[in-house]
Amino acid sequence: MNDKLVEHVIERVYLPTSTPGSWYDEKGQLVCKTLEPPWLNNQRDKKETAENDASCIPEGTYIVRKNPPKPTRNYGYFRFDKVEGRSGILVHRITYVKDLLGCIGVGGRHVDLNADGIPDIVESGKKLEWMYQNLPEVFKLTIIERRKPK
Repeated sequence: MNDKLVEHVIERVYLPTSTPGSWYDEKGQLVCKTLEPPWLNNQRDKKETAENDASCIPEGTYIVRKNPPKPTRNYGYFRFDKVEGRSGILVHRITYVKDLLGCIGVGGRHVDLNADGIPDIVESGKKLEWMYQNLPEVFKLTIIERRKPK
């Protein structure tokens, strides 16, 4: 892995229904809030079923790259180079965790929009656009569990 790349960190919390987190830049400044599916042993999405059963990605350090808009995704987003046992892992806009297929959704804050007890995320498009304009073309992203206060 290239040690000269800027390193960002996602600290996340494991809930039975989702994996909310906070993304920090190399200076420890909050970049955004994140939302992922719950931990399901790195299980892939079974696209042939109606169920969203993809897991959040395993803790670790990854290389992430900007991807320009394309016909099927009309906004800039980010793609992980490699995640063990998985493919096509993106960082993109999202509202509800049920709409994620193992990717990371980003936004300004967590809110329970539909009062179902599961964190949702708001200001996603705006936050993703800011990230696309301000983050490096390629960077390292380390994902860890948030440390409990002592």
